Amino acid sequence: MTDNNGLQRAREIGARVIENVQKVIVGNNDVVKLGVASIFSRGHILIEGVPGVGKTMLARSLARSMGITFRRIQCTADLLPSDITGVYIFDQRSREFSFRPGPVMAHVVLVDEINRASPKTQSALLECMEERQITIDGVTHSMPEPFLVLATRNPIEHGGTFPLPETELDRFLLRVHLDYPQPDEEISILERQLPVHPISSLEQVVSEEDIIFGQKTVRDIYVDRLVKEYIVAVVSATRQHQSVYLGASPRASIGLLNLVQSLALLEGRDFVVPDDVKAVAPAVLGHRMILTADGRTGMNEYEAINQILETIPVPGAVPVERLPFARLRRREG
Repeated sequence: MTDNNGLQRAREIGARVIENVQKVIVGNNDVVKLGVASIFSRGHILIEGVPGVGKTMLARSLARSMGITFRRIQCTADLLPSDITGVYIFDQRSREFSFRPGPVMAHVVLVDEINRASPKTQSALLECMEERQITIDGVTHSMPEPFLVLATRNPIEHGGTFPLPETELDRFLLRVHLDYPQPDEEISILERQLPVHPISSLEQVVSEEDIIFGQKTVRDIYVDRLVKEYIVAVVSATRQHQSVYLGASPRASIGLLNLVQSLALLEGRDFVVPDDVKAVAPAVLGHRMILTADGRTGMNEYEAINQILETIPVPGAVPVERLPFARLRRREG
């Protein structure tokens, strides 16, 4: 168990990163906090938003704040899996094959416009995102620690894109959306960029060892059994909702548990409360759900999750066996 001094140190590490990133990212404070919480949870992030709202700047700011290696993969239809993972090249001098690592062998990897890569290339990320390793020509290479994949996706433009399969979406701990800034925030953006872009002067505020310490420390945040039951009840309800064709998996339950621990740490607590679950559930569960054809006409994934959160009480307060939105009868086969 980590003592209070260790928890305080980990919280300060997260706070320094958040404050530093906010020098570049104006507004979207909740997204920045979720990004740091995801790093502490060792989870990957899918960032959505229209062009020009700061998706790439968010990834670069996180990497610069932590002083770790950053690589960018610009996805196109002709991108090959080996362009991501790396290849073995025959050395004429030594008469041996040597490994040339691809851009995925970095601490922070930005996969820009991931849905522009072909399904074959998208699948090259599956192993490294889940098992934190890549296998090339039968040889396994471990990813550096910490390791974080940030993928961007434009939700508006669909020309020349390939939908992400459910197996890949499930490997992202959370999905966040960067919105347009408010008028006063946009004025602040203009003023900050008059002399020079703030990313160029952004300094490292924590070390690689600090991030690894935070990732280890966050596991000591206390989670009561009632909170665990609440997490399971919320995730299970996504599988019973009448407007949902495919609900969230047990991986979502694990990710939700890890993320609420990180959120509690950043909030200065050594324990998780049910409100932590409510705060991050839409970001963790939304991209893991597929609505039915009828469901899509009346709501989106976030509205379905909010309906679930409003309906399911915290376990121990009121029985949760009967859900008003659950299917009356499940189809067999």
